[in-house]
Amino acid sequence: MLFDSHCHLNFDAFAGRWRAVIADCQAQNVWLMNVGAQFETSRRAAAIASAYPRGVYASVGLHPIHVPGSASHPEPFDPGPYRALIAATPNIRAVGETGIDFFHDTGNFAKQRAVFIEHINLAKELDRALIVHSRNSRDGSRNAYQEILTILKNEQPPRAVIHCFGGTRSEAEAFLALGLYVGFTGIVTFKNAGPLAEVVAALPLERIVIETDAPYLAPEPYRGQENQPLYVRFVAQKIADLRGLSFDAVADQTSRNAITLYKLT
Repeated sequence: MLFDSHCHLNFDAFAGRWRAVIADCQAQNVWLMNVGAQFETSRRAAAIASAYPRGVYASVGLHPIHVPGSASHPEPFDPGPYRALIAATPNIRAVGETGIDFFHDTGNFAKQRAVFIEHINLAKELDRALIVHSRNSRDGSRNAYQEILTILKNEQPPRAVIHCFGGTRSEAEAFLALGLYVGFTGIVTFKNAGPLAEVVAALPLERIVIETDAPYLAPEPYRGQENQPLYVRFVAQKIADLRGLSFDAVADQTSRNAITLYKLT
């Protein structure tokens, strides 16, 4: 099997088509985690997960680019409605995506940090994994990974993944030291992946999960097109190539990792 540990079939890009996409995934034994970014997309993720007994799961949360003070459709974060969604939907296995984003906005860090900690507290309260978004500023002057590392050291969520990792090897190893997982997308397949490919090759496979972030970040050979959960196989194959392993070995271990992260057994 394969496990796409982070996608967005709840987004408008898949409106009217997500059932067919999931049918293709289930026919090919690809499980997926459908991730919310605002309350409405979290509600959709919960509804989609409720329609399947296994293989389709949900995460609920408010993306840092949408917290109050942001320029992109801000909304308040109230844990209550998210808590109610989780209570009503057994297939919600994570909280997020949440975190720190300096790429889109550097002016509301205090609010991003406060909302991030509220998500961590919700994950701890309900024993759910935490899905963490991190993105440095455009000019490189603000490092989201370092801020997140400090927060996670203090707050200690039960289980967490650094989604779509794009940092350095030392940053990845610092997260691993906290017991976290690191997620890699189709970016590792790009010709200019460079240092990121070196990070993928160096980390213990037991702490890596693979993801698409569909509909974004389609891997080679589909770069620039709409991404699909089934394309997670290209991420697995690239990791296998970089590490000198078989495709099956990477598919099996990363799937086991996701199952452990999301506490599906």
